[in-house]
Amino acid sequence: MTLALMALAVMLARAQEVKVPLRFDFYYSYEKMVEAMKALNTAYPEFTKLDEVGRSEEGRIIWALTINNPKTGEPFSKPGVYVDGNIHGNEIQAGEVCLYLANRLLTNYGKITEITDVVDRNVFYIIPVVNVDGRAHFFSDANTPSSNRGLRIRMDDDRDGLYDEDGPDDLDGDGNITNMRIRDTLGRLRSDPSDKRLMITVKPGEKGEWTRLGQEGIDNDGDGQVNEDGEGYVDGNRNWGMNWNPPYVQSGAGNYPFEGKGIRAIAEWMLARPNIILVFAFHNNGGMYLRGPTSKAAGELPQGDVAVYDYLGGHMEKIVPGYQYLISWKDLYSTYGDFTDFTDKLVGSYSLVGELYQPETETYDGTMKRGEEERSRSEDPSAGERQRLLFDDNVNQGELFKEWKAYKHPLYGDIEIGGWTKMSSRLPHPFMLQDLVHRNASSVIFAARQTPKITMDVFEVKKVGGDLWSVRVRLVNSGALPSVTYETMQNKLYPIDKLTVTGRSAKVAGGGVLTNAWMNLVTYKEYRPEVQMCQVPGLGKVEYQFLVSGRGDIEIKYESRKAGTISKTAELK
Repeated sequence: MTLALMALAVMLARAQEVKVPLRFDFYYSYEKMVEAMKALNTAYPEFTKLDEVGRSEEGRIIWALTINNPKTGEPFSKPGVYVDGNIHGNEIQAGEVCLYLANRLLTNYGKITEITDVVDRNVFYIIPVVNVDGRAHFFSDANTPSSNRGLRIRMDDDRDGLYDEDGPDDLDGDGNITNMRIRDTLGRLRSDPSDKRLMITVKPGEKGEWTRLGQEGIDNDGDGQVNEDGEGYVDGNRNWGMNWNPPYVQSGAGNYPFEGKGIRAIAEWMLARPNIILVFAFHNNGGMYLRGPTSKAAGELPQGDVAVYDYLGGHMEKIVPGYQYLISWKDLYSTYGDFTDFTDKLVGSYSLVGELYQPETETYDGTMKRGEEERSRSEDPSAGERQRLLFDDNVNQGELFKEWKAYKHPLYGDIEIGGWTKMSSRLPHPFMLQDLVHRNASSVIFAARQTPKITMDVFEVKKVGGDLWSVRVRLVNSGALPSVTYETMQNKLYPIDKLTVTGRSAKVAGGGVLTNAWMNLVTYKEYRPEVQMCQVPGLGKVEYQFLVSGRGDIEIKYESRKAGTISKTAELK
């Protein structure tokens, strides 16, 4: 018997072991997510590096997986593509997109030409789980689909001197926080005749049947209130040190920027990687790709950057059907202390937020009607909720909705508990996960194919007279992203790209932008002509002319934080 039990234990352990290639027909817990990242690192040690970025409030490790082909250059010599997810604890499918991206790139390198090329040209920095405490607690604790979002920084919500002492309680012990209702003939609600699980508003003169009591819970601190002080709410996506505003302006902002330990650690880690030019942050839900600015007061982005975002966004709408490319403040709402404000303005990257999953895909009538998730002002169930119930009944076999059941509450007496479970509403059922992660990872891969790809051509070395030579240099970018964002140039965030000409027996007498090669029109630089500061536009070129006196070899060097370094030698002869 003992041997049989030991054999069974070994079999179960092997069945739960994470193997490469990874599977995406279930959701990874925080522990399994770490195991999966380590498995990728072990399977591809020459291509990957696993870093401890920092630790959370509860001491969990935030892991980053770097993917780089060392045969095509060191990480800082290439454009950096940063991808993260799960900054909100309940937004777990965002982590799956990041993990799928890493798995897709590594397991298909050398098999799929476009993936091989995108890995060779870029370095990928992937942090699947930003809010590591949140992910861990979402799996281990009872939650609603929308709870457990913030960082584990305690707050006194009801100002009674106690912290996080009266949050929701899993009264029936099923691992979910659902809703409570009590029979009340004077209540404002009654059972929906078409589906007894739903409640509708009574009409004037009708007898009531129910009153909502909110989420499952009791009065833990004896102050006469229920669920008034849950886990402290500091929003990881409102705590960044750019355009931060205090809590009376921005809910969830925290007491000061970078109060979150993990948020601060990630900021420092990113700033130590100045080659990052493309950022994706995955959230849920709604089916959107958002760009900045995040507030109207910030003003519109330079038109050059808008054109880049429009190009990416237009393609991503096609890659992920039903998703919309939108402007954060204009099409959604204003936010402050947002991650993408930090990356746009301090990292100098093109930054996009992917809001994953469309609840309207959970349909039973074959249609997708955007915007029907909202409840009406009368609190009646929406058409979207009715469709989700039909979807759950007939496609999920009732897995995600808990039927109303009687419960003896210590305060309210006889009540009923029921409603949507924590794995519903904001998360696709695992059978729908494969399509979601693949399409959104494909958006990242498409954008990564557009990072700056600079080539340099010394297309003319011509003797002007005596020891004076005309040297013409062309920089061509076959990527859609410029070598430097226009906002970086406008705000003088950091030194932009540099083109230099040097030689042992040569001196640059003049140099500048070649505006018309046929007419020999050059805008010469007055001081230090041997150094030209530049930006190479996306899908474009820039040309320079240098007047060099002397003999022998000269070195022409292009250096860029985001697009790498190119060096060529030309001979004056």
